[in-house]
Amino acid sequence: MLRLNSTFAHESLNSQNIMSTDDSRLFEILEQLTDRLSRNVPVELDRVLAENADLSDDIRSLWATILVAENLGPSLSAFTEDPAPFEVQANFQIPNEIGDYILEGEIGRGGMGVVYRARQKSLNRAVAVKMLLRNDLANRTQLARFQSEAESGAGLDHPHIVSVFEVGDAAEIPFFSMQLIEGTTLSKRIAEAPLSNRDTASLMIPICRAIAHAHRSGILHRDLKPSNILIDAKGVPYVSDFGLAKRFSLVEGAGTDHPSLTESGAILGTPGYMAPEQAVGDRGIVSKATDIYSLGAIVYACLTGRAPFQAASPVDAILMILEQDPPLPRLLNPQIDVDLELIVLKAMQKPADLRYDSADELADDLQAYLNNEPVSARSSHFSQVLSRAFRPTHHAGVLENWGLLWMLHACVLFVLCIATDFAHYQQVESRWFYVGVWCVGLGAWAAIFWKLRHLAGPVTFVERQIAHVWAASMASSSALYGVEYLLDLPVLKLSPVLALITGSVFVVKAGILSGEFYVHAVLLFLTAIPMALFPSIALTIFGLVAAGTFFVSGLKFYQLKRLNRTNLTGSRHDRF
Repeated sequence: MLRLNSTFAHESLNSQNIMSTDDSRLFEILEQLTDRLSRNVPVELDRVLAENADLSDDIRSLWATILVAENLGPSLSAFTEDPAPFEVQANFQIPNEIGDYILEGEIGRGGMGVVYRARQKSLNRAVAVKMLLRNDLANRTQLARFQSEAESGAGLDHPHIVSVFEVGDAAEIPFFSMQLIEGTTLSKRIAEAPLSNRDTASLMIPICRAIAHAHRSGILHRDLKPSNILIDAKGVPYVSDFGLAKRFSLVEGAGTDHPSLTESGAILGTPGYMAPEQAVGDRGIVSKATDIYSLGAIVYACLTGRAPFQAASPVDAILMILEQDPPLPRLLNPQIDVDLELIVLKAMQKPADLRYDSADELADDLQAYLNNEPVSARSSHFSQVLSRAFRPTHHAGVLENWGLLWMLHACVLFVLCIATDFAHYQQVESRWFYVGVWCVGLGAWAAIFWKLRHLAGPVTFVERQIAHVWAASMASSSALYGVEYLLDLPVLKLSPVLALITGSVFVVKAGILSGEFYVHAVLLFLTAIPMALFPSIALTIFGLVAAGTFFVSGLKFYQLKRLNRTNLTGSRHDRF
């Protein structure tokens, strides 16, 4: 299927009239990504985008298309192989009885089968019967998913999970009987109006407990969404549809946070509610945290009346999941309680390790909210705060384009600082000399820097933001000479301010790119102190620290880019 989808992407390139010189390279990149996905190897999309900045928009769009096509693949392939299944299915006569069950009427139908209201003759009770209409009309993937749903449901005994009573096959029709829930779905209830704060918490607590039970039984749901939450006439919720469920076992000695999947199969889901690790296709890292994210997304929908991510197409939704945070719930519904919003945001953290450790912990926080007790989402552990602060953002990949340039910038900056202190040691007092050294020197280097960066490919929006901040810092640094003149201060008297300006630049970089730059910012802020205490060598001190921060960071990202290129070349040779 992945081979088919990459071929589909190649045909899309031709239909979109992308420049012919880029066609083969773009197709080769997509081939490498789909090959990694098919071998269950994590897809490092950010790295690929950084290395191919000129094609980043096309890669993002087509890769998302491939993932969606993979999700829809079973039904598409069944249709293309035989265009008549739906006609045959429509004419196929369903018997009035299936085994021990008398079918009384259709309740609903989905992608894999039909659900009927039925009566079990032996026990004289109302049940629901789900079946595939005919074995030969379902492909192997549909059969596997149907069997997975039956087996997963049958293996779970929880008051808020729809019970599966019997799994069978009658007249070559696979079916299973299950608990009949007469009522509505959560999606229909949300469509009427958002739920109140307390109603949301009360409804979701048993759902979270049910998923926690499934996890303890070694089952991931992987398709949690409002339409899979049934609500009976008394308002009792039930989790249903384990068609995408996956069994897992805990790695010995790894604790409860590192499940190892033991069965093969595609990672699917519903774009509006799936976790980022599902959307990107990194099959090996799907875990309990994936279901916890979806539970948080359902809470979000209950409170706001909409899915966290809404887009014109599944492709756009997947891109939003990967690159954006959902709108804050209270922006959509000001009546949402702050504590409840914090619970949602913690459950929906993009890094899986920052979410709740278990569905039970999410339920505990919702219960604490109902009891007017402090919620754990408000008081994150210090280690989590540090992890969140120092974690690279999804924009950090662009830094690989700046590694060599930052090392060169470090050299230019250090030379300017040493030259300035040497001139000051030689008792050069002319302001215009220093203005010329810094304004001309930095200005010329900035033009060269920007030209070199353009040669590496188109500049992204984030890089333009960083460039603007950097340009503002250079302008501010040069303007200090004018401020000294207006205040009638000796030349270079305000040199310690340079460290404060540069430190502020790294704070901005930390917020946009990676939290590691907070360390650089602190070092530069502290550098202002010795610069003030030892004015005769202030610029030398600044040059050592500032150039050092740029050079170390540049070297790191330069080496990372070379390593990634080596790995990419190696994997390319491995494929042939």
